[in-house]
Amino acid sequence: MEAYLDNSATTRTADSVVQIMIEAMQVNYGNPSAKHLKGVEAENYVKEAASIIAKSLKVLDKEILFTSGGTESNNTAIIGTAMANKRKGNHLIVSSVEHASVKEPFNFLEKEGFRVTYLPVNSEGIVDLEALKEALDEETILVSCMHVNNEIGAIEPIEEIGRIVKEYNPDIIYHVDAIQSYGKFRIYPKKLGIDLLSVSGHKIHGPKGSGFLYIKDKTRIKPIIYGGGQQKGMRSGTENVPAIAGLGKAVELIYNSDFDKKIEHLYEVKDHLIDGLEKMEDVQINSKRDGESAPQIVSASFKDVRAEVLLHALEEKNIYVSSGSACSSNKPGLSNTLVAIGLDNNLLDSTIRFSFNYETSIEEIDYALEVLNTLVPQLRRFVRK
Repeated sequence: MEAYLDNSATTRTADSVVQIMIEAMQVNYGNPSAKHLKGVEAENYVKEAASIIAKSLKVLDKEILFTSGGTESNNTAIIGTAMANKRKGNHLIVSSVEHASVKEPFNFLEKEGFRVTYLPVNSEGIVDLEALKEALDEETILVSCMHVNNEIGAIEPIEEIGRIVKEYNPDIIYHVDAIQSYGKFRIYPKKLGIDLLSVSGHKIHGPKGSGFLYIKDKTRIKPIIYGGGQQKGMRSGTENVPAIAGLGKAVELIYNSDFDKKIEHLYEVKDHLIDGLEKMEDVQINSKRDGESAPQIVSASFKDVRAEVLLHALEEKNIYVSSGSACSSNKPGLSNTLVAIGLDNNLLDSTIRFSFNYETSIEEIDYALEVLNTLVPQLRRFVRK
């Protein structure tokens, strides 16, 4: 049996997504900027995908910018906003538990002379709202916070953050990284005070190399890619039509068909795994149950077992999990999220992330638990000798 429990790293591309991508590559393969029929056929994929995505967010089609994925969306949002608004101020605010694709752009801007405030979180990974209120000042031009933490599944209070920011100064731009939350929650940026929202396609059964950035109309932001002026000058370069078509189809599959049932299933799978893990000796669960955290992520620490060793031992049994964010797995080091929530030092290198999709079965979870109940004691005996 196989249990793929690393869906926060990437999901399997849906069959209908693959089909529309093949069609866009081999049948309607024109350049969307071309004026002839082949170009129009290709452009229609882009327009249709923008329409599907915009409806899911209740925003305008023209507010959707297609990108190569979450990293580009985050970089565009953060660097583009800072560069466009630097005459207004040089202060930026971000949470201390962000993904590397947010953290690194802020590190870059700090070196460029911007002042960055990193907001602390509590033991559950939730941003300190009082610290946010204290950090805001007349120089603040951007506030950025993820919606769902990619390692432990904590749900940040993005609506409250938006209210605090906009009440202080409606001109401050508010960016939300929704890469782990889009497709798991109904998100309406205009209701939440969000100006910029980042999404990645391969987290929602779309293709790798696809994503979008919602940019509220009239938001001051500069492009970071220059050239032929495609997408109204915000992202030059010929659009990746097959990826965009696939992304649109993936969004349609999630939001337009039994969305609530999909989320209910995810929570059932999550609770079943937590139930099993809680019965094991010396296992600490770092994720909350039910609606207190995201439906697709469970973080668990296994005392006296190195995460990498456990990961590969599970791999030999066709069980696939993560020891952290796959996007930064080539940079070994301590997780800034686990450090920020105050996880015991002895558990920092013993933490595994399990993540699910709408098709993850209870049988897969039972198989993983059965293997874990055998493997973990064996690995501990080896370490404790």
